[in-house]
Formats: sequence, C-alpha cells, structure tokens
Amino acid sequence: METEEKSKSQIKREMEALQKTGERLVALSFSQIKQIDIPDNLRDAVLLAKSIKKFGAKKRQLQLIGAIMRDVDSEPINKALYDIDKGHGIKTGKFHTAEKLRNDLVGGDDKLLEEIIEKYSGADRQQLRQLVRNARKEHKHNKTPKFSRLLFRHIMKLVEQGEP
Repeated sequence: METEEKSKSQIKREMEALQKTGERLVALSFSQIKQIDIPDNLRDAVLLAKSIKKFGAKKRQLQLIGAIMRDVDSEPINKALYDIDKGHGIKTGKFHTAEKLRNDLVGGDDKLLEEIIEKYSGADRQQLRQLVRNARKEHKHNKTPKFSRLLFRHIMKLVEQGEP
C-alpha cells in the first residue's frame, strides 16, 4: 500500500498555517501565553517575538516559530486559541448587552428597569433606580456621564453574574 506524498504546494500551505498559528500566539497577552501548554522553546521564541520591534527581525522570528511548530502537535494549541477567541466573543457579547440596557434605561424605558430587577437576582432596586435617575439628569443637561458610567458598571456586574 502506497502512502500519498504531499505536494510542494501542500507542504508550503501547512507551513504557512503553522506560521499563522505562531503569529496568533505572539498576539496574545503574556498571561494568555502562560496558560497555554506549549513546549518551553516555543514559549521562549513567542515571548522573544513579542519584544522585537523591527519588522525584518520580527518576520525572521515568526519564521523560526513556524519552524519550531513543525515539531509540535499544533492541535492542542489551535484548540486553546479557539477557546481564547470564544471567551473573548462571550465577553464582548456581555459588554454589548450591558451597553444596550444602559442606553435604553437612560433613554426612558421604565419597563426595562422592572425586567432587569426580575431577571437578575443581585439587582438592588433602589440603587438601580437612583443610578438611572441620575444618569437621565446628566443626559438631559449634557453633563459629563459620571452616573451613566456607574450605571453601566452596575449593569455589567449583573450581566456577568447571571445570564438573562
């Protein structure tokens, strides 16, 4: 039984994919890199690439990362990157939800205030009403949005504690 040999183009595509994975690793924060289970030589190369500022040197370092990744199973790394991206998407969704709730409350939707109090068990009715009232006053008089920010933070905590 003959095994099918890969073409030069296929090998090149695979190497480019590994280099792209390396670029995604370099784009992560230091704490995210430490969370991913990767070999020490790859981690060192990624951390070094983060500190390099010159384009040519960075490009060579990314090529080195791609070469190191040829000897590493990239599947767990890709899964970790997917999980990080997925977590970022969830956080962004919560942010947008809190932002919309805040904007609707400041816009005058009093029914929404009652819905929030019912949906989120940690909602303090009195504090929420006071923040909404003050944020509406700010908005009406075109003042600095201090209470609007406080309202957003309060809603964000509620959204993070429990999904509606």
